Amino acid sequence: MTRECALLLPGVCAALADPRQPGSDDTCLERLLDWFRSMTEFDPSVSLVQDNPCLTEFITSILALPEPNPSILSFTLRLAGILASSENRFQHLQQEKLLVRLFGTDGPLSSTVWEDASVRSGWVEGVHSMMHHQPALHFLCNGGGIDVIFALQGDPSLFVASSASRLLVHMLIFSVESETTKPFSAKDFDWPVCAQMIIKHIEDSLQSSSASHVKQSLKLLTSLFSSCHSRWTEVLWLGIAKQIESFLTDETVQAQRMLANLLLNMAWSPVFCDSEGGLWALVTSALEHLTPVQVGPLAVGILRLYKCPQDVRIQALTVLLQPMDCILRAASQPLEYAGLLDESVSDPATVESLLSSKSSCASLLCQTLAHLEELLSLVYLRVDLPYTSLLRSLMTILQFCNGFLSPASPLGSTISRILINCFRVQRSALDVLAALSERKGCDALIGSLFDVLLAYLESPNTTPTVLKKTFQATSKWLVRLHELSCSTSQWQQTEKILADVFLVLQKRLCSPCWEVRDSSLEFLTVLIKCLRDQDEFRQSLLSSEVPSLTENLLEDPESYVRASAVTAVGHLAFITFFAPELPVIGNQYNKENTVAKLQEILSKDPEGFPRRAVISMFTKWLRQGCTGRMEDTEQFVSRVIQTVEHDLDWEVRLGGLELVEVFCSQTICQLGLPRCSSVPVLSAVASSIHQNRSLQIFCRAKLFSFLFRSLCDCDKPVGQRACDILFALRGNFYPTGTPRDSQETGELPAGHGIAWLQRTLRQGSLAQNFPTGGGNGVDFEDPESMMLALGTIDLEELHDELNRSSDHVEKSPQSLLQDILATVGTIEENEADCY
Repeated sequence: MTRECALLLPGVCAALADPRQPGSDDTCLERLLDWFRSMTEFDPSVSLVQDNPCLTEFITSILALPEPNPSILSFTLRLAGILASSENRFQHLQQEKLLVRLFGTDGPLSSTVWEDASVRSGWVEGVHSMMHHQPALHFLCNGGGIDVIFALQGDPSLFVASSASRLLVHMLIFSVESETTKPFSAKDFDWPVCAQMIIKHIEDSLQSSSASHVKQSLKLLTSLFSSCHSRWTEVLWLGIAKQIESFLTDETVQAQRMLANLLLNMAWSPVFCDSEGGLWALVTSALEHLTPVQVGPLAVGILRLYKCPQDVRIQALTVLLQPMDCILRAASQPLEYAGLLDESVSDPATVESLLSSKSSCASLLCQTLAHLEELLSLVYLRVDLPYTSLLRSLMTILQFCNGFLSPASPLGSTISRILINCFRVQRSALDVLAALSERKGCDALIGSLFDVLLAYLESPNTTPTVLKKTFQATSKWLVRLHELSCSTSQWQQTEKILADVFLVLQKRLCSPCWEVRDSSLEFLTVLIKCLRDQDEFRQSLLSSEVPSLTENLLEDPESYVRASAVTAVGHLAFITFFAPELPVIGNQYNKENTVAKLQEILSKDPEGFPRRAVISMFTKWLRQGCTGRMEDTEQFVSRVIQTVEHDLDWEVRLGGLELVEVFCSQTICQLGLPRCSSVPVLSAVASSIHQNRSLQIFCRAKLFSFLFRSLCDCDKPVGQRACDILFALRGNFYPTGTPRDSQETGELPAGHGIAWLQRTLRQGSLAQNFPTGGGNGVDFEDPESMMLALGTIDLEELHDELNRSSDHVEKSPQSLLQDILATVGTIEENEADCY
């Protein structure tokens, strides 16, 4: 603790203890606790409380109040716990009789203030903070505090109840691992006293007739087995396994979801997955007895495991696929195609009943589909999924949802009525459909699949959110279709599907709904990114009206649509302008006209999104070498940065800097740099300037005025990026060192101007009226001046200042203490004014 903070702390403690004060801001109290944690974390000595007696005086003052402010009392409990986190400070506070008065049965526990949840939360957190040594553990167990924690597991405040459960887990682990003296033995394990108390509480709760007590213990065990992988957890489990197993068929407890979660956390623990404690038999039993809704998370978790018996893995997959299999069987009677499953794990009637119910059908399918999407995202699956049947099941669900399928079975008719226009299920099914495009084995159904997708794209009943998902799935399957066409020469099918897609896209680009126009443009952009090198795609696209409709949307009244149109037009340019070898390109595509439109948007659009899209697209063009000869590129970059440097949107200015960075890198790579030494004599610098074409180009393009102005930008990311670019340029122009320390800088005519520039840059965002036209002796278009500026300006100092947190002063402990005192002072002044 600094001397300044030590002088301020007594006043802060006195202010917080004053009952006349309304209590400090909770944020300030949290920051104060964080400060004490940082001081006590690595210093176990008693000096903090001995050197600052105001801390114990504060605690004593709060305890003396008949009705303390709940917020301040909660703060006091947490502060005491932090101070007592080391054994030395704990003993000091014990000698003062403070801990027993705070955490004992005669403290806040027995007062009316205990009814406030913040006080109970503070008590639990205070105990948790001090629970790092055995004296604290014994203090709590011997003083009756552990019974309080047991009771708080069922607290009406979920936050308090959860904190109490975590505290018990921490205490059990700490007790066993710090107090066990004998070597581990599974048959004869001697539990420490505190651990015995907690384990007995767990066992009693599991055998209780109270469902809430059972659930509390299941939560505690789940947390324990997920956080602790020591061998003694198996000993604990063997004593309660039978009781846990009985809950699988006990309908009165209603804890099946918690039970599935417990088993999953055990399966992830190396202690149980390799043991002979009957875990896998219990998992198998759970997969058989629990409903698909209850056991779904367990099934998908098992399938993600590296170590798991293969028969359990197959059983988990069967449980997961049961609803999808039921959908296939319900679609036709008798079954026209092979189902997903040869046999069921649980009773098929259970799944049929859930799918026949309006309250459970959609939720079961959404959960199942989410789990399937999770499995399909895995790089390596340890079981084989029946991809063809799964795809057919997904298509069936989508057809049920839009009413395009008339099932013959009664079950199918019921499911179809429930799912009609159910956008939740539609979105989930389309997500899985998109993920399935990356798997092999679905090629035979690709024609039927596109019939379903096109029906969704064309249907007026498709909601904008579902349409967006349909576009995403369609784009992925079009890529798959191209791969398939290359290997099987099925060009006619591909051309027909592409023609149908662009026909419906034309209609969607003219939709009165802006969300539909926006997602249509995004879809087009994705297609161009993925397929622009394919002849049949380019020919289908350019023979449609899509390009002209897209360009028209640059003037859309909605800014999001204009931004998406900019991006789409920018990517279209890779086909229409930057691919001269393409024979189908006609004169209807005018590069200069499109570039002019985009530059007009950059300079005049009132919204930031389209302007950001333009600068991003220009950078992409430049990065891919699409801006023509070096002279043309120089002029292009110069025009752009002169537009963006005054933009009010900082992201546009940041995008301009990214454009500058790419331009500098490309120019230097193309032209190279002259070899130069550390250049101790500045006349050598001047003589090398004129051979350095790169520097001359940068000056003509007005890059340096933009970069140095950006160092003073009021938005820090802009200044940081400009500083990084200047660092890179200095490293290129001065590869072996800079003349910054040389006394010769003042001898050059530009020396005084550079000195002024250095002073201005140090002001940062406070610099007013930053001149870029040669004022104050700085010519940003003069290569010699800019070479000198790069070599002499202290970029390291500017870099450190820009990267320093803006709140490094405001968030200091001293500032925090001053803020609390200032608040108190303001209150006292207001009270004085009242009289």
